[in-house]
Amino acid sequence: MVFFRVLISYKVMKILLVYPHYPDSFWSFRHALRFISKKAAVPPLGLITVSAMFPPSWEKKLVDMNVTSLEPADILWADFVFISAMYIQKESVDFIIGECLKQRTRIVAGGPLFTQEYQNYPLIDCFILNEAEITLPMFLSDLECGRALQKVYRTDQFADITLSPVPDYHLLSMKDYAFMDIQVTRGCPFSCEFCEITTLLGNRVRMKSAGQVMKELDAIFKLNWRGPVSVVDDNFIGNKPLLKRYLLPAMTSWMKSHKYPFVFSAQTSINLADDDELLSMMAEAGFSSTFIGIESPSPESLHECNKVQNKNRNMLHSVRKIQRAGLLVSGGFIVGFDSDSPEVFQQQIDFIQQSGIVSAMVGLLNAPKNTKLYERLGAENRLVNESSGNNTDFSMNFIPRMNPVDLISGYRKIINDIYTTRPYYQRIRRLMVNYRRKNARPLKFNFSILKALIKSILIIGLICKGRSDFWKFMIWTLFFRPGSMADAIEYSIYGYHFRTVYGLRK
Repeated sequence: MVFFRVLISYKVMKILLVYPHYPDSFWSFRHALRFISKKAAVPPLGLITVSAMFPPSWEKKLVDMNVTSLEPADILWADFVFISAMYIQKESVDFIIGECLKQRTRIVAGGPLFTQEYQNYPLIDCFILNEAEITLPMFLSDLECGRALQKVYRTDQFADITLSPVPDYHLLSMKDYAFMDIQVTRGCPFSCEFCEITTLLGNRVRMKSAGQVMKELDAIFKLNWRGPVSVVDDNFIGNKPLLKRYLLPAMTSWMKSHKYPFVFSAQTSINLADDDELLSMMAEAGFSSTFIGIESPSPESLHECNKVQNKNRNMLHSVRKIQRAGLLVSGGFIVGFDSDSPEVFQQQIDFIQQSGIVSAMVGLLNAPKNTKLYERLGAENRLVNESSGNNTDFSMNFIPRMNPVDLISGYRKIINDIYTTRPYYQRIRRLMVNYRRKNARPLKFNFSILKALIKSILIIGLICKGRSDFWKFMIWTLFFRPGSMADAIEYSIYGYHFRTVYGLRK
């Protein structure tokens, strides 16, 4: 598919790109953002990538409802309103559709929610499904030629992402975000039973060229962004040879020549721990953290969900190895597998505490559409509703093997035992003992860090319950890890957010 980059002679269109409100959840970080005066954690990368595919003569506006409100005048201005959304944003999507109908403005929708549930949205005019590099040009071609627009544009092919454009980062109000995002690869070589990624993006890992990624870094840099950049790939190390041969050397060179303006985070599989060279190269390129799907310390549960990359290894040892190489590890954990026994709850608690994984996203198992798990449970007549898209809201969309009352009770015990203040700060101390920061620099108390420190002292250190644990931790850090004081402030703020999200006493 040739990338759509021709000048189009038809009417100059006015396009409003709307990103729905993201409800409070583990990854929203809403309660942490207040400490650093940010409005949203990450920008809508999908929408600004789609925006870059429009003809350059078109007028474009972005409304991220996590940053600003959607006004009737915005909708009235537009010829089309483009929406991209995930399951968790359903409620906000309904609001946007209602507002567009009031103004009689045409709606075009895409993204994970609509790719899997477009039949549930009959009031939307057009759907751009699957990967927009293929399906958006179909829509644009019909528009250019004056043909009737189709209801659904879709494909069973996967896009050549070496043809993807640099996202329109200039549409963002960058000061309102805690992170910037880039995407390097699509697809994952693994096939976990509960995950829909391979259905949406395939098992073959496709990677952008090093030149493309450098252009994206240049774009963010020229817009004066400095600080955290999240690589949003579902598995950044899915194609290790290309990563090591081309991309990481280019990123390292770029970072050195620009005096290390960014700090990268990624999502990887745990087999990252098996490759010393890759670990070293990622740390040298500026990566400081990675999210890993641990799921369960139970071998039976890992076998059940086909988590082959986690099997037959000492996962605690793997996590510590990654930490010692200079990458913080956050992790995903799941309870509710058919093979889970009542012992799994304490096993999860022990693993999380011993690993020093500060951001431990523990959720009840859910079955998203288009997963092998969804198909299996459907065949067993165990599905009861659709997944909420939020695996930390104490909901499940199927009938578990374990007694539901016991399962919820055990799940609550995990959350309580890892996120109440005493065990939480104990876990951070364990991390600080394991972790070996690469390219360590002395702490500079800039205005942002100073503001976060003052707010954390006022809210966490003086107002909240558990404040004595906070002060014990801060004093311990001051004496034993003074170079990690900025980390200590950050982790304390994260803890406040997690306790709020999970409904624990703060």
